[in-house]
Amino acid sequence: MTSLVNILLVEDDEVDIMNVQRAFKKNNISNPLFITRNGIEALEALQGKNPAMIIPSPRVILLDINMPKMGGIEFLNELRNHPELKAVSVFVMTTSNEESDKIAAYDLNVAGYILKPLSFEGFIRAVSILNHYWHLCEMPQL
Repeated sequence: MTSLVNILLVEDDEVDIMNVQRAFKKNNISNPLFITRNGIEALEALQGKNPAMIIPSPRVILLDINMPKMGGIEFLNELRNHPELKAVSVFVMTTSNEESDKIAAYDLNVAGYILKPLSFEGFIRAVSILNHYWHLCEMPQL
């Protein structure tokens, strides 16, 4: 069982970032949480191109779909084509209930597609379930 998983949140909305941080706190999640605001920033951080943010392995990514500069699906395409990053676990957390987004995400091997809950209590539950998942799974050292 992997005890320490580094979480990368790729999210452009400040309220959603705060909700994730608050949900981590409410669930007593002590995993390191790194935040980038679009796909370009996330790729730079994961590839070590941003010295201010080096994200150690193992990693799990919480990914929004609709973001500026590089959206979630484009980011997933880049990630899955990168030989050292293609196996990173990615959970989409988005407001998009579009079937085309779901299909595109699963075609790119996401571990799950989660609609952002409308209530904060729902958000806390969703993050708690994810926390249990990544503590049960064995993550590769990428």
